[in-house]
Amino acid sequence: MDSLQAADARYLKRRVKGCTLEVHPTERALVVQYEVEATVLGELGNPMIGERKECQKIIRLKSLNAHTDTSSLARKVVEECRLIHSSKLHEVEQLLFYLQNRKQSNDIQEKKCIPSGDFTPYTGVELDEVACINSIDEYVDLLYEDIREKIRGATLIFQLARNPDNLEELTQKEVTFGALARVLREDWKQSVDLATTIISVFFCFSSFSQFHGLVSNFKIGALCMNIIEHELKRYDLWQDELQKKKNAYEEFPENPNLKKEHEKSFRKYQSLLTKQEQLLRVALCLLLNLAEDTRTELKMRNKNIVHTLVKILDREDEELLLVVVSFLKKLSIFLENKNDMAETLAVEKLARLVPCDHQELLSTNLRLLLNLSFDTTLRSQMVQAGLLPKVSSLLADEAQRQISMCILYHISMDDRFKSMFADTDCIPQLMKMVFDCGEETMDVELISLCINLAANKSNTKLICEGNGLKMLMKRAVKLKDVLVMKMIRNLSQHNGHTKSLFLDHVGDLAAQISEEEPEEFVIECLGTLANLTITDLDWALVLKEYNLVPYLNDRLKPGSAEDDLILEVVIMIGTVSMDDSCAAMLAKSGLVPALIELLNARQEDDEFVCQIVYVFYQMVFHKATRDVIVKDTLAPAYLIDLMHDNNAEIRKVCNNTLDIIADFDEEWGKKIQNEKFRWYNCRWLEMVENRPLEEAREPFLYGEDGDSFIGDRDFLERPDLFYSGAAEEEIDGIISADGAFSPEFYTGFQDGELGPTGYMSSLSEQFVPVDRPLSAYGFRAGEEFFYNCNAAPR
Repeated sequence: MDSLQAADARYLKRRVKGCTLEVHPTERALVVQYEVEATVLGELGNPMIGERKECQKIIRLKSLNAHTDTSSLARKVVEECRLIHSSKLHEVEQLLFYLQNRKQSNDIQEKKCIPSGDFTPYTGVELDEVACINSIDEYVDLLYEDIREKIRGATLIFQLARNPDNLEELTQKEVTFGALARVLREDWKQSVDLATTIISVFFCFSSFSQFHGLVSNFKIGALCMNIIEHELKRYDLWQDELQKKKNAYEEFPENPNLKKEHEKSFRKYQSLLTKQEQLLRVALCLLLNLAEDTRTELKMRNKNIVHTLVKILDREDEELLLVVVSFLKKLSIFLENKNDMAETLAVEKLARLVPCDHQELLSTNLRLLLNLSFDTTLRSQMVQAGLLPKVSSLLADEAQRQISMCILYHISMDDRFKSMFADTDCIPQLMKMVFDCGEETMDVELISLCINLAANKSNTKLICEGNGLKMLMKRAVKLKDVLVMKMIRNLSQHNGHTKSLFLDHVGDLAAQISEEEPEEFVIECLGTLANLTITDLDWALVLKEYNLVPYLNDRLKPGSAEDDLILEVVIMIGTVSMDDSCAAMLAKSGLVPALIELLNARQEDDEFVCQIVYVFYQMVFHKATRDVIVKDTLAPAYLIDLMHDNNAEIRKVCNNTLDIIADFDEEWGKKIQNEKFRWYNCRWLEMVENRPLEEAREPFLYGEDGDSFIGDRDFLERPDLFYSGAAEEEIDGIISADGAFSPEFYTGFQDGELGPTGYMSSLSEQFVPVDRPLSAYGFRAGEEFFYNCNAAPR
């Protein structure tokens, strides 16, 4: 036989070609790629049959560390490996140097959601033997024996599957997968260890996208869903049985047998629970990997995967909870899954896990809550579950600070919850973070949350406490920080002690209003000044000292600046016009014609129209400006056109202004009265014409005897046809029954003084106007401008 083999060897030729070197992607090892060419030679030495095969050899360098001499090691590698030619010594040395300095990662698999520490959530049954890839057929044969041998065979295969280098070769053994899938399907109820081990094998393959088709081909995902559902039912039965024995023991505490039986059952329950949670963890890890395909994820949702996961949130095992929360976080980006979580009250169970000692679980849980916080209903559930103070306390944890601020920002978008922040330690921590920034750029999440909270009066007191407002003003003015100024603007809108704090900063704000400053910053400064309706503030002095009148006039021209800036100028004029000397100063500067021109240009913009009409409303209170408005301009004619506008706010301010004009100018009073009567008459006729014939005899206009409900009086004697409802409420008790002013009221009006029923303020001796209409421009809670700051679903 030996002589025959020697003779045959004369006709075989083997040659190694194309040797290349690479570093191993995860281990400290070199990978040698080469090609083996085998040729069968004839008797004359000519090639008869040839075959080529690509091969790979891995050279593991266990001794390589930070102190290894790479030159000596490179020479040793070249000497011992015949595949590497001596000419490649320098290349080997370079690769070893790279491996020596490369950071080692615990992630040897491409996992999407499970953290690196959970690559092997189940270590398998302990065995004394070590698996060998060449013995895979023997391990498969064990799967056809009894349960004990099946566990042994599955464990050995699992040992091989845990090494990523073996996965490709294992896929060539399709019979291995068929045997594993069959055993899992038939025997998973008989042994938790067997089921856990086999699922762990498939989990190793599911960690790589290219093997998902192989796992799905054997329907392992659907089988895992059935196993999880069954195990949850078993858990409920265990709980019921344990509770019954506990109740029996508590009912008869003197019976020692019942106590022993309860303790024995509890120990058994603990052991079963540990194994079950291992099974649930590895099964959910596998499903999480398969859910990378949205079509597979949809199939899971159809089997109520969300309800199943929420049910498992009641468990105590942190590693299992980490997998469950990670899965829910992935599912939460879809609307249907989010609705399922709202239906199952998932937020209440998630709130239990905040805070917790497991940092990775806490971080994943907060990211899930952030995804859910985009929904208004779920935000309400978070507040009801007590998450607001819990998340606020996490601001002190630097690792969780940013994600916590994002959640708090979403909660602060709802006006119902803004005041609740005052009862937590959130605002002091936020202010400390703001001041710690110094002159550095502030995180947008931080300032956005502060802007929202500043819109609530209760929070304002805490923000301005001490030198809060002073420090904010210093930063805003020095750095021209638009967002900080926006926060200050929100602070200035609240009446009370807080508004009086701004008296010390009026000069700083007024000094910023110039063409040299950034337009966005000027808008916020103007808006802040416009909010300062303070009695002690001398606006005339401010306008003169900082020469603001020319700036305001220039900015009233259409197209002179952005609409937001022009609107803030109009609002500012409305505020300063409450002072009679300021109103006179502005009227003399030719501001009223500019306002009318702006009204013509922006007549389709309700915001501009409303604020300009409010300026007219302020000016008609002062004698110095009343004649300018009524006699020198066409403002009353514009107001008549607008008194039946579709916008309720415009109608209210317009009617109040026209009522005052009618009191002081008889000619315009008649025009206003006629226009109101004409409009009411048209409405009446339209209603009568459109009334169905069968309702013609309904007694809503006439009594039972056919008499009119107004008796013999004339329609024109009804004062409610001449004055709007709003105006009638304002001067209740002043108009007599016949619609005429009382002599005392008219005399007081002419003298510039009113009694307690009038509009005059005893302090300022001027009319006190109604509240300024709210502006739709500028910051509002929940504004989309700050909504996209790191708030995308994670």
